[in-house]
Amino acid sequence: MSVTIQQLFTETAESLGLAWVDGECGAGRCFLESLREPADMVGYLNLIHPNRLHVIGSNEVAYYERLDDSRREAFFVELLKGRPPAIVMAEGLSAPAELRSRAHADDLPLWVSPLPAARVIERLRQHLGKAIAEQTTVHGVLMDVLGLGVLLQGESGLGKSELALELISRGHGLVADDVVELARISPVLLEGKCPALLQNMLEVRGLGLLDIRTIFGEAAVRRKIRLRLIVHLMRRSTMEQEYERLPLQAITQTILGIEIPKVVIPVAEGRNLAVLTEAAVRSTILRLRGIDSMQAFFERQRALMEQEEQANSGSLGQQQENNAQTGEIAARLSAHQSQGALPQEGSV
Repeated sequence: MSVTIQQLFTETAESLGLAWVDGECGAGRCFLESLREPADMVGYLNLIHPNRLHVIGSNEVAYYERLDDSRREAFFVELLKGRPPAIVMAEGLSAPAELRSRAHADDLPLWVSPLPAARVIERLRQHLGKAIAEQTTVHGVLMDVLGLGVLLQGESGLGKSELALELISRGHGLVADDVVELARISPVLLEGKCPALLQNMLEVRGLGLLDIRTIFGEAAVRRKIRLRLIVHLMRRSTMEQEYERLPLQAITQTILGIEIPKVVIPVAEGRNLAVLTEAAVRSTILRLRGIDSMQAFFERQRALMEQEEQANSGSLGQQQENNAQTGEIAARLSAHQSQGALPQEGSV
Protein backbone atom coordinates (compact mmCIF):
# COMPACT_ATOMS: atom_id res chain seq x y z
CA MET A 1 0.00 0.00 0.00
CA SER A 2 1.51 3.33 -1.11
CA VAL A 3 1.33 6.40 1.14
CA THR A 4 1.46 9.92 -0.27
CA ILE A 5 3.11 12.81 1.50
CA GLN A 6 -0.24 14.61 1.65
CA GLN A 7 -1.83 11.64 3.44
CA LEU A 8 1.05 11.43 5.87
CA PHE A 9 0.88 15.15 6.64
CA THR A 10 -2.89 15.11 7.11
CA GLU A 11 -2.81 12.13 9.49
CA THR A 12 0.17 13.25 11.61
CA ALA A 13 0.02 17.06 11.52
CA GLU A 14 -1.86 17.34 14.79
CA SER A 15 0.18 14.85 16.81
CA LEU A 16 3.52 16.22 15.55
CA GLY A 17 2.53 19.88 15.32
CA LEU A 18 3.60 19.90 11.67
CA ALA A 19 3.49 23.03 9.54
CA TRP A 20 4.10 23.18 5.81
CA VAL A 21 7.03 25.51 5.04
CA ASP A 22 7.47 25.00 1.29
CA GLY A 23 7.12 22.53 -1.56
CA GLU A 24 3.32 22.14 -1.43
CA CYS A 25 3.32 21.19 -5.10
CA GLY A 26 5.12 17.96 -4.15
CA ALA A 27 2.25 16.73 -1.96
CA GLY A 28 1.63 13.83 -4.34
CA ARG A 29 5.05 12.27 -3.77
CA CYS A 30 4.96 8.65 -2.54
CA PHE A 31 7.26 6.33 -0.67
CA LEU A 32 8.67 3.54 -2.81
CA GLU A 33 6.56 0.38 -2.51
CA SER A 34 9.80 -1.62 -2.35
CA LEU A 35 10.45 -0.11 1.09
CA ARG A 36 8.60 -2.35 3.54
CA GLU A 37 10.22 -1.33 6.83
CA PRO A 38 9.49 2.02 8.53
CA ALA A 39 13.16 2.31 9.52
CA ASP A 40 14.04 2.48 5.81
CA MET A 41 11.39 5.13 5.15
CA VAL A 42 12.11 7.68 7.90
CA GLY A 43 15.32 8.62 9.69
CA TYR A 44 17.94 11.23 10.44
CA LEU A 45 19.46 13.04 7.47
CA ASN A 46 21.64 10.49 5.70
CA LEU A 47 22.53 10.81 2.02
CA ILE A 48 23.36 7.11 1.79
CA HIS A 49 19.64 6.26 1.95
CA PRO A 50 17.68 7.43 -1.10
CA ASN A 51 13.89 7.83 -1.16
CA ARG A 52 13.87 8.41 2.57
CA LEU A 53 12.03 11.08 4.56
CA HIS A 54 14.85 12.99 6.23
CA VAL A 55 14.47 14.53 9.70
CA ILE A 56 16.88 17.39 10.45
CA GLY A 57 17.73 18.34 14.02
CA SER A 58 20.25 20.64 15.67
CA ASN A 59 23.16 18.27 15.03
CA GLU A 60 22.44 18.13 11.30
CA VAL A 61 22.12 21.92 11.10
CA ALA A 62 25.45 22.34 12.96
CA TYR A 63 27.08 19.95 10.47
CA TYR A 64 25.67 21.90 7.53
CA GLU A 65 26.93 25.20 8.88
CA ARG A 66 30.48 23.82 9.12
CA LEU A 67 30.57 23.10 5.38
CA ASP A 68 32.15 25.50 2.91
CA ASP A 69 30.27 26.69 -0.16
CA SER A 70 31.53 23.97 -2.51
CA ARG A 71 30.68 21.17 -0.07
CA ARG A 72 27.25 22.68 0.55
CA GLU A 73 26.59 22.62 -3.19
CA ALA A 74 27.64 18.98 -3.40
CA PHE A 75 25.47 18.26 -0.35
CA PHE A 76 22.32 19.63 -2.01
CA VAL A 77 23.07 17.82 -5.26
CA GLU A 78 23.31 14.50 -3.46
CA LEU A 79 20.24 15.27 -1.34
CA LEU A 80 17.98 16.03 -4.32
CA LYS A 81 19.39 13.17 -6.38
CA GLY A 82 18.11 10.77 -3.69
CA ARG A 83 14.51 11.96 -4.30
CA PRO A 84 13.41 12.19 -0.66
CA PRO A 85 9.60 12.26 -0.25
CA ALA A 86 9.89 15.15 2.22
CA ILE A 87 12.15 16.88 4.74
CA VAL A 88 11.18 17.72 8.33
CA MET A 89 12.90 20.41 10.36
CA ALA A 90 12.59 19.24 13.97
CA GLU A 91 12.87 21.22 17.23
CA GLY A 92 11.19 24.20 15.56
CA LEU A 93 14.42 25.01 13.66
CA SER A 94 14.32 27.30 10.67
CA ALA A 95 15.38 25.74 7.40
CA PRO A 96 18.54 27.22 5.86
CA ALA A 97 17.73 29.69 3.09
CA GLU A 98 19.47 27.52 0.50
CA LEU A 99 17.40 24.49 1.54
CA ARG A 100 14.17 26.47 1.24
CA SER A 101 15.03 27.74 -2.23
CA ARG A 102 16.05 24.26 -3.41
CA ALA A 103 12.87 22.73 -1.95
CA HIS A 104 10.74 25.37 -3.68
CA ALA A 105 12.48 24.84 -7.02
CA ASP A 106 12.25 21.05 -6.83
CA ASP A 107 8.72 20.90 -5.32
CA LEU A 108 10.23 19.09 -2.33
CA PRO A 109 7.83 19.15 0.66
CA LEU A 110 9.46 20.91 3.59
CA TRP A 111 7.84 20.69 7.03
CA VAL A 112 8.67 21.95 10.50
CA SER A 113 7.80 20.38 13.87
CA PRO A 114 8.40 21.67 17.41
CA LEU A 115 9.17 18.14 18.69
CA PRO A 116 12.69 16.69 19.07
CA ALA A 117 14.02 14.84 16.04
CA ALA A 118 14.00 11.47 17.81
CA ARG A 119 10.33 11.90 18.76
CA VAL A 120 9.38 12.89 15.20
CA ILE A 121 11.13 9.83 13.78
CA GLU A 122 9.55 7.52 16.33
CA ARG A 123 6.01 8.70 15.67
CA LEU A 124 6.36 8.75 11.90
CA ARG A 125 7.72 5.20 11.93
CA GLN A 126 4.84 4.03 14.10
CA HIS A 127 2.32 5.63 11.77
CA LEU A 128 3.95 4.29 8.61
CA GLY A 129 4.28 0.84 10.16
CA LYS A 130 0.49 0.65 10.39
CA ALA A 131 -0.16 2.41 7.08
CA ILE A 132 1.95 -0.03 5.03
CA ALA A 133 1.22 -3.11 7.12
CA GLU A 134 0.57 -6.36 5.25
CA GLN A 135 -3.17 -7.03 5.31
CA THR A 136 -5.64 -9.83 4.72
CA THR A 137 -9.35 -10.51 5.13
CA VAL A 138 -10.79 -13.50 6.99
CA HIS A 139 -14.30 -14.77 7.61
CA GLY A 140 -15.60 -14.84 11.17
CA VAL A 141 -16.63 -12.64 14.08
CA LEU A 142 -13.98 -10.60 15.90
CA MET A 143 -14.79 -9.92 19.55
CA ASP A 144 -13.25 -8.21 22.54
CA VAL A 145 -13.63 -10.76 25.35
CA LEU A 146 -12.14 -9.73 28.69
CA GLY A 147 -9.82 -7.36 26.85
CA LEU A 148 -8.52 -10.10 24.54
CA GLY A 149 -9.06 -10.10 20.77
CA VAL A 150 -10.94 -13.32 19.91
CA LEU A 151 -11.82 -14.46 16.38
CA LEU A 152 -14.85 -16.78 16.24
CA GLN A 153 -14.67 -19.10 13.24
CA GLY A 154 -16.39 -22.28 12.07
CA GLU A 155 -18.71 -23.77 9.50
CA SER A 156 -21.76 -21.84 8.41
CA GLY A 157 -24.83 -22.44 10.56
CA LEU A 158 -22.99 -23.45 13.75
CA GLY A 159 -24.03 -20.31 15.65
CA LYS A 160 -21.09 -17.91 15.49
CA SER A 161 -23.35 -14.86 15.37
CA GLU A 162 -25.57 -16.21 18.15
CA LEU A 163 -22.47 -16.81 20.27
CA ALA A 164 -21.29 -13.27 19.54
CA LEU A 165 -24.72 -11.91 20.55
CA GLU A 166 -24.60 -13.88 23.82
CA LEU A 167 -21.10 -12.56 24.55
CA ILE A 168 -22.24 -8.99 23.86
CA SER A 169 -25.15 -9.44 26.27
CA ARG A 170 -22.60 -10.59 28.89
CA GLY A 171 -20.70 -7.29 28.60
CA HIS A 172 -18.12 -8.06 25.90
CA GLY A 173 -17.59 -6.01 22.72
CA LEU A 174 -18.07 -6.50 18.99
CA VAL A 175 -15.31 -5.48 16.59
CA ALA A 176 -16.36 -7.01 13.26
CA ASP A 177 -18.84 -9.52 11.91
CA ASP A 178 -18.55 -11.70 8.80
CA VAL A 179 -15.62 -9.77 7.25
CA VAL A 180 -12.59 -9.10 9.45
CA GLU A 181 -9.69 -7.03 8.20
CA LEU A 182 -6.37 -8.07 9.75
CA ALA A 183 -3.10 -6.14 9.49
CA ARG A 184 0.35 -7.22 10.63
CA ILE A 185 1.41 -4.16 12.63
CA SER A 186 4.60 -5.77 14.02
CA PRO A 187 6.54 -9.02 13.61
CA VAL A 188 4.40 -10.65 16.33
CA LEU A 189 1.12 -8.70 16.34
CA LEU A 190 -2.05 -8.75 14.23
CA GLU A 191 -4.62 -5.98 14.53
CA GLY A 192 -8.20 -6.53 13.44
CA LYS A 193 -10.91 -4.07 12.49
CA CYS A 194 -14.21 -3.90 10.64
CA PRO A 195 -14.79 -2.53 7.13
CA ALA A 196 -16.56 0.83 7.26
CA LEU A 197 -19.65 -0.59 5.53
CA LEU A 198 -20.27 -3.20 8.26
CA GLN A 199 -19.26 -1.23 11.34
CA ASN A 200 -21.37 -1.94 14.45
CA MET A 201 -23.50 -4.48 12.51
CA LEU A 202 -24.15 -8.11 13.46
CA GLU A 203 -26.15 -10.45 11.21
CA VAL A 204 -28.20 -13.08 13.06
CA ARG A 205 -30.29 -15.71 11.30
CA GLY A 206 -33.97 -14.92 11.64
CA LEU A 207 -33.33 -11.39 12.96
CA GLY A 208 -31.37 -9.88 10.09
CA LEU A 209 -28.87 -7.07 10.66
CA LEU A 210 -28.65 -5.72 14.21
CA ASP A 211 -27.08 -2.35 14.98
CA ILE A 212 -25.22 -3.39 18.14
CA ARG A 213 -24.16 0.16 19.01
CA THR A 214 -27.77 1.38 18.93
CA ILE A 215 -29.21 -1.62 20.78
CA PHE A 216 -26.56 -2.17 23.48
CA GLY A 217 -24.82 1.19 23.62
CA GLU A 218 -21.40 2.63 22.85
CA ALA A 219 -19.59 0.24 25.22
CA ALA A 220 -20.73 -2.79 23.19
CA VAL A 221 -18.56 -2.04 20.15
CA ARG A 222 -14.84 -1.59 19.56
CA ARG A 223 -13.05 0.10 16.67
CA LYS A 224 -10.11 -2.32 16.56
CA ILE A 225 -8.28 -4.89 18.68
CA ARG A 226 -5.18 -7.06 18.56
CA LEU A 227 -5.92 -10.69 17.74
CA ARG A 228 -4.76 -13.07 20.48
CA LEU A 229 -6.99 -16.16 20.19
CA ILE A 230 -9.00 -18.07 17.60
CA VAL A 231 -12.06 -20.02 18.79
CA HIS A 232 -13.12 -22.51 16.13
CA LEU A 233 -16.58 -24.03 16.40
CA MET A 234 -16.91 -27.55 15.02
CA ARG A 235 -19.47 -30.32 14.87
CA ARG A 236 -18.82 -32.98 17.51
CA SER A 237 -18.57 -35.79 14.94
CA THR A 238 -15.98 -33.89 12.93
CA MET A 239 -13.93 -33.01 15.99
CA GLU A 240 -13.76 -36.63 17.18
CA GLN A 241 -12.31 -37.59 13.79
CA GLU A 242 -9.79 -34.75 13.39
CA TYR A 243 -8.70 -33.76 16.91
CA GLU A 244 -7.54 -35.49 20.08
CA ARG A 245 -9.62 -35.09 23.20
CA LEU A 246 -6.56 -33.90 25.13
CA PRO A 247 -3.96 -32.60 22.64
CA LEU A 248 -0.37 -32.80 23.87
CA GLN A 249 0.70 -29.80 21.78
CA ALA A 250 -0.98 -26.40 21.69
CA ILE A 251 -3.00 -25.78 18.52
CA THR A 252 -2.15 -22.69 16.47
CA GLN A 253 -3.24 -21.11 13.19
CA THR A 254 -0.86 -19.07 11.04
CA ILE A 255 -2.11 -15.75 9.63
CA LEU A 256 0.28 -13.43 7.76
CA GLY A 257 3.20 -15.46 9.13
CA ILE A 258 2.15 -15.09 12.78
CA GLU A 259 1.00 -18.10 14.81
CA ILE A 260 -2.18 -17.42 16.76
CA PRO A 261 -3.30 -19.80 19.58
CA LYS A 262 -6.40 -21.75 18.59
CA VAL A 263 -9.09 -23.53 20.60
CA VAL A 264 -11.53 -25.96 19.01
CA ILE A 265 -14.93 -26.23 20.73
CA PRO A 266 -17.38 -28.98 19.70
CA VAL A 267 -20.92 -27.75 19.20
CA ALA A 268 -23.71 -29.85 20.71
CA GLU A 269 -27.17 -29.28 22.06
CA GLY A 270 -27.20 -27.89 25.58
CA ARG A 271 -23.58 -26.69 25.61
CA ASN A 272 -23.08 -23.11 26.83
CA LEU A 273 -20.67 -21.84 24.20
CA ALA A 274 -20.39 -18.39 25.79
CA VAL A 275 -19.15 -19.85 29.08
CA LEU A 276 -16.73 -22.15 27.22
CA THR A 277 -15.40 -19.22 25.20
CA GLU A 278 -14.85 -17.14 28.33
CA ALA A 279 -13.04 -20.08 29.95
CA ALA A 280 -10.81 -20.42 26.86
CA VAL A 281 -10.01 -16.70 27.03
CA ARG A 282 -9.17 -16.87 30.75
CA SER A 283 -6.91 -19.85 30.10
CA THR A 284 -5.16 -17.94 27.29
CA ILE A 285 -4.64 -14.94 29.57
CA LEU A 286 -3.00 -17.23 32.13
CA ARG A 287 -0.69 -18.69 29.44
CA LEU A 288 0.30 -15.17 28.37
CA ARG A 289 1.25 -14.58 32.01
CA GLY A 290 3.34 -17.76 32.08
CA ILE A 291 0.79 -20.06 33.75
CA ASP A 292 0.09 -23.16 31.61
CA SER A 293 -2.44 -25.57 33.14
CA MET A 294 -1.57 -28.38 30.73
CA GLN A 295 2.15 -28.06 31.40
CA ALA A 296 1.47 -27.98 35.15
CA PHE A 297 -0.50 -31.23 34.82
CA PHE A 298 2.33 -32.89 32.89
CA GLU A 299 4.88 -31.80 35.51
CA ARG A 300 2.63 -33.11 38.30
CA GLN A 301 2.24 -36.43 36.47
CA ARG A 302 6.00 -36.68 35.89
CA ALA A 303 6.74 -36.01 39.56
CA LEU A 304 4.27 -38.72 40.63
CA MET A 305 5.83 -41.25 38.26
CA GLU A 306 9.31 -40.46 39.62
CA GLN A 307 8.07 -40.99 43.18
CA GLU A 308 6.59 -44.36 42.24
CA GLU A 309 9.83 -45.39 40.52
CA GLN A 310 11.85 -44.46 43.61
CA ALA A 311 9.45 -46.37 45.85
CA ASN A 312 9.60 -49.43 43.61
CA SER A 313 13.40 -49.32 43.41
CA GLY A 314 13.59 -49.09 47.22
CA SER A 315 11.29 -52.12 47.65
CA LEU A 316 13.31 -54.09 45.13
CA GLY A 317 16.56 -53.30 46.95
CA GLN A 318 15.08 -54.43 50.29
CA GLN A 319 13.83 -57.65 48.71
CA GLN A 320 17.25 -58.37 47.23
CA GLU A 321 18.88 -57.78 50.63
CA ASN A 322 16.43 -60.18 52.33
CA ASN A 323 17.08 -62.80 49.66
CA ALA A 324 20.82 -62.45 50.20
CA GLN A 325 20.45 -62.96 53.95
CA THR A 326 18.23 -66.04 53.44
CA GLY A 327 20.78 -67.50 51.02
CA GLU A 328 23.59 -66.97 53.51
CA ILE A 329 21.68 -68.77 56.28
CA ALA A 330 20.84 -71.66 53.96
CA ALA A 331 24.51 -71.99 52.96
CA ARG A 332 25.65 -72.15 56.58
CA LEU A 333 23.05 -74.82 57.44
CA SER A 334 24.13 -76.87 54.45
CA ALA A 335 27.77 -76.61 55.53
CA HIS A 336 27.04 -77.90 59.04
CA GLN A 337 24.93 -80.75 57.72
CA SER A 338 27.71 -81.85 55.41
CA GLN A 339 30.04 -82.05 58.44
CA GLY A 340 27.52 -84.30 60.23
CA ALA A 341 26.71 -81.86 62.98
CA LEU A 342 23.88 -79.42 63.55
CA PRO A 343 24.76 -75.83 64.38
CA GLN A 344 24.62 -74.80 68.01
CA GLU A 345 21.66 -72.68 69.13
CA GLY A 346 22.25 -69.04 68.37
CA SER A 347 25.01 -69.75 65.83
CA VAL A 348 22.73 -69.03 62.93
